[in-house]
Amino acid sequence: MLFPSFQTASSGLGVFRTWMDAVSDNMANLDTVRPTSGPAFQARFVVASSIGDGQQAITGGPAGATVTGIAYGDAAGRLVSDPTNPLADANGMVRYPDIDMGDQMTQLMIAQRGYQANLSVIDRARDAYLQALSIGRSA
Repeated sequence: MLFPSFQTASSGLGVFRTWMDAVSDNMANLDTVRPTSGPAFQARFVVASSIGDGQQAITGGPAGATVTGIAYGDAAGRLVSDPTNPLADANGMVRYPDIDMGDQMTQLMIAQRGYQANLSVIDRARDAYLQALSIGRSA
């Protein structure tokens, strides 16, 4: 029953790693300025779904999570008055992404904690596996 633990936790690592990548991309583009004639940078949101169900996990079947896609934020963004910007339109407006730094920091902390939790599961399963292997050696 240890190997399904590795598989399940490994799938969680992949989902949380993708989530952290998306959040870091959003944060890196927080101040990306675009002209009003084009779309703003669109925030990335990870779409994940479960693999199998609880009963399948108990019996050693497939279990875990997988990234099923990436959703994108609003391309309209937010209009900001910045007449000194070279990308400003005739009214002095530019387009910024509609991304909240506080929300992104919260998302990053949640994704980091999920990643750490899955690493802990792998560590515990590895320790249990090594203990099981050493049972016959001490006799």
